[in-house]
Amino acid sequence: MPHDGQDMTGTDSILLPDLLSLTKAAIGPVEEIFAAAKSRVRALVEENGRVSGGSIEAHQTAAHGLAWLATYTEALRQMQHWAEMLVETSKLSEVEQLIHQIAFGEYLNQIVGGIPMSQGEILRLSDLGLSADATAVLDSAEILSLRRAGNSQAARTRLVELMQERSAEITVGATGLDDELEMIREQFRRFAVDKVEPFAHDWHLNDELIPMEIIEELSEMGVFGLTIPEEYGGFGLSKASMCVVSEELSRGYIGVGSLGTRSEIAAELIIAGGTEEQKQKWLPLLASGEKLPTAVFTEPNTGSDLGSLRTRAVKEGDDYTVTGNKTWITHAARTHVMTLLARTDPNTTDYKGLSMFLAEKTPGDDANPFPTEGMTGGEIEVLGYRGMKEYELGFDGFKVKGENLLGGVEGKGFKQLMETFESARIQTAARAIGVAQSAMDVSIRYAQDRKQFGKSLIDFPRVSGKIAMMAVEIMVARQLTYFSAREKDEGRRCDLEAGMAKLLGARIAWACADNGLQIHGGNGFALEYTISRILCDARILNIFEGAAEIQAQVIARRLLG
Repeated sequence: MPHDGQDMTGTDSILLPDLLSLTKAAIGPVEEIFAAAKSRVRALVEENGRVSGGSIEAHQTAAHGLAWLATYTEALRQMQHWAEMLVETSKLSEVEQLIHQIAFGEYLNQIVGGIPMSQGEILRLSDLGLSADATAVLDSAEILSLRRAGNSQAARTRLVELMQERSAEITVGATGLDDELEMIREQFRRFAVDKVEPFAHDWHLNDELIPMEIIEELSEMGVFGLTIPEEYGGFGLSKASMCVVSEELSRGYIGVGSLGTRSEIAAELIIAGGTEEQKQKWLPLLASGEKLPTAVFTEPNTGSDLGSLRTRAVKEGDDYTVTGNKTWITHAARTHVMTLLARTDPNTTDYKGLSMFLAEKTPGDDANPFPTEGMTGGEIEVLGYRGMKEYELGFDGFKVKGENLLGGVEGKGFKQLMETFESARIQTAARAIGVAQSAMDVSIRYAQDRKQFGKSLIDFPRVSGKIAMMAVEIMVARQLTYFSAREKDEGRRCDLEAGMAKLLGARIAWACADNGLQIHGGNGFALEYTISRILCDARILNIFEGAAEIQAQVIARRLLG
């Protein structure tokens, strides 16, 4: 083990058993700091013994900072769990050791020096009300050793050397998943390499819909019924399998990786809130891909405030007539059914009067994207995430069958939607991993091929260092995401864990894409290079399924509530 203040040189690294004992010893002080921070922030936001929403907003930096500190704490826990599991299965090679020590070295330094909540917002422990005396617990010998030697130049350089030697492997380092899930990964990686990656950039540049042939092949591969129970025509697989599939398809192109998201959300809604008749009718159709769904929730001027939606659904006889406007509706034109959130109680102005519908529509084409009576739409031109297109929708006299009121009872819509957020955010975290991985893939290839000053870019320490940090943070995001998926599969509440995975994963995807473009230099700014598209695609991850600020707010309220 290096002495305090001694940096690693050459290819030396902190070797077992010292590494895992150091990292294990580091977690306790971090947990202590988190507990102290939680106590201080709670004191800021409590009024009369209860957490006040107004006080949380008044102290937003502290509240959101607590969410980020909690996320880092859980990330380190899960990295330790991953490393110990690899030891037990004899899979902890030098690559995994380097990833583990760099992750701890970097994240511990950020906890002490400042966690980036965004590019211009750095969270300091003092923002959480912690004094120098309170943070002294982080001065343990183990933490100081990891901070000083964990994320060294030598460690980063050695990691990239090993990555190049083992370039045929699908992931950098063992993921910790079982062989069955890794076989699924390999299957979808091959599909992405053969059917997606060669064409994705042209789809993006030409702003084209993903070809129906791709959707049909994914349907045959079972993507749309992956987690739907077998008794309803699905495969009944785990959320972890959904993560792997989403990762590898998004690695090819986020649009393809996101095709299954709508089916995942629709199926979750029906499984959790539908009647048995609705389950019997709709789940097999979704699982087979015969019916493609889209989520129709957001409205102009409401953003994340779904409780204030204005679109009305008025009951006329047995059926409903819908009037109103929706926006940011993904893949709206080619789908067959909309999970539509609308207000059925006109006397309410909050979430209590909302209901969810399985609103049927006729798929459109380029000439007539919205042929269904009572429904119009227009495309929203976007920077990235183009393969399914985004739309504004207008409803005027649009008819929905009464039998398609989800659950058969009005006023349950918002609660039903909330029940889908765990799976949706786990899936979004997995998509973020895929986008980050694609940024690393193209960056490695470019850095190897591009020669400057007589050698490849990858031989320059700051270039290899960027690539090393991509590999490290991708693994951190993976472990946090897989943890949330395991919690979901075990039937435990995991909105907190899923939110953390999404929050960190989105930031990591953006960092990988941004650094990847920097490695490309001026060529990265040219539309012809894939990294330009990956950068645009990565940017949306910090916004949809809960913007980073909203996500941090939700996490903070759960922590403090």
